[in-house]
Amino acid sequence: MSVRLFVGNLNFALADEELRDAFLEIGPVERAEVVRDRFDGRSRGFGFVEMVNDSDGERAVEGLNGRELMGRPMRVEIATSRRSPSAGRAAA
Repeated sequence: MSVRLFVGNLNFALADEELRDAFLEIGPVERAEVVRDRFDGRSRGFGFVEMVNDSDGERAVEGLNGRELMGRPMRVEIATSRRSPSAGRAAA
């Protein structure tokens, strides 16, 4: 089963392929994407990597969190599902 990782603090010049390459040393990567602004196409400084299996995802968090990539220390963590905007208001 694959696991999705959030990767933050990315260099704004980083390409999808470079992000993928950084995680390949841990294990097979299903998908790697730097999130870009929908209007101007510029990087937003974070992305997502989908590792093929859970154990590689955990190893990626342990091995790559804080590691420098293109001059910036990556923040790597297991991605959590995004909360819907109304979820916070419903509890209030």
